[in-house]
Amino acid sequence: MASNNITRRSFLGAAGIAASTLAACGGAGGAGEGGGNAAAGKVYWLNFKPELDETLQTIKDMYKEAKGIEPKIVTAASGTYNQTLTSEMDKTDAPTMFVIGNAAGVKEWGDFALDLKGTAIESELNTDAYNLYDESGKLVSMGYCYECYGIVANADLIAKAGHDVADIKDFASLEAVATDIHSRAGELGFDAFVATDMDDSSSWRVTGHLANLDYFYEERDDGGWDECPATIKGTYVENYKKLYDLAINNSTVEPKTLATGGHDPAQQFKDGKACFFFTGSWDYADLAAAQPNIHMLPYYCGVDGEEKAGLNCGTENCWAVNANASEADQQATIDFMVWLVTDPDASALLVEQLGIMPYNNAAESTNGFLNDAADYTSNGCYVMDWATNYQPNVDDYRAALVSALNAYNANPSDKTWADVRTAFVDGWATQYKKANA
Repeated sequence: MASNNITRRSFLGAAGIAASTLAACGGAGGAGEGGGNAAAGKVYWLNFKPELDETLQTIKDMYKEAKGIEPKIVTAASGTYNQTLTSEMDKTDAPTMFVIGNAAGVKEWGDFALDLKGTAIESELNTDAYNLYDESGKLVSMGYCYECYGIVANADLIAKAGHDVADIKDFASLEAVATDIHSRAGELGFDAFVATDMDDSSSWRVTGHLANLDYFYEERDDGGWDECPATIKGTYVENYKKLYDLAINNSTVEPKTLATGGHDPAQQFKDGKACFFFTGSWDYADLAAAQPNIHMLPYYCGVDGEEKAGLNCGTENCWAVNANASEADQQATIDFMVWLVTDPDASALLVEQLGIMPYNNAAESTNGFLNDAADYTSNGCYVMDWATNYQPNVDDYRAALVSALNAYNANPSDKTWADVRTAFVDGWATQYKKANA
């Protein structure tokens, strides 16, 4: 799950489309309750997860066989979802089902989303935790799965080094294990952390996900964020530094080599070259096939009380229904969504790819990392929600952070770290102003 922030639009026909929104919403508020003109309606899902496409083509055939309706399912190329959505929504045959995945997306696309409150798909939910609302309280989009990320640990390698993964409960214990393993990497035949590459294929691990530890704790201090704040304080940037430094300085590669990437951290982990890897639940099946005894640890970074931290859980995978589609198309689309989360075979296919789906009748997950997340929660640990979804002007913000981190990696000093902090904190304010000009 790299970066698929759905945040911008530039509708050519926005005014004409918006004019019909209220009529469409009023006529279909209870779509999916049964009957209606669903049989005459069309379904067009614009999917934003390329890795899901093969499964969705299978599901398309299953739905046609089960219901006699063939949904149109189009998958945008990686990194092009917003561009594709803008283009497709300007067409007569626009998507009836699309993704609004974060607060910025609600601001940009919310006017074009049907209020899903009171619909049949809402009644299938088992939690409201991953839903997105606009300022008026309209249910703009609903999470169709959630994911988690953290520090993946190879319990077998850690045991070979004379440690127990169960003893890692905070930053001090993580640091003790990682530095010891790194100091003995030659004799052990493996190191502590895989490469923390900073090329486009991997930099999101630290400019998006790892950065969440600062945002989450700031958000918690502020009593929660309902929208993107204009500024952040950087209160926990030094905690970010602790964990980042631990990863890059106790690794299979030298920090100065990270800028160009190419080390394939996932393959290093699968090959048993290192014990720890920043990634998420989407990688579980691939990693577990090679290293079955793996677990996910929280982002331990030296914050007070972090022994009660859980994993970073959230989603940008949220379904919206086109408010400007015909009532028949809205009905057909919601019926399709209900089938996706209730049909045993269809939901099992989705769960295999996506992890946990927050619906009462969806298949159960077999994802070990998501089970770790559930275990932390059941043991009273707090969930680190995805405050990183608030990053303003996300591509430019992260690009500036990558540049600063690369300079720090090449020449670590107080000066180069101060530049990282500037990109992290001042860069937020700068990009917020640009995004909200």
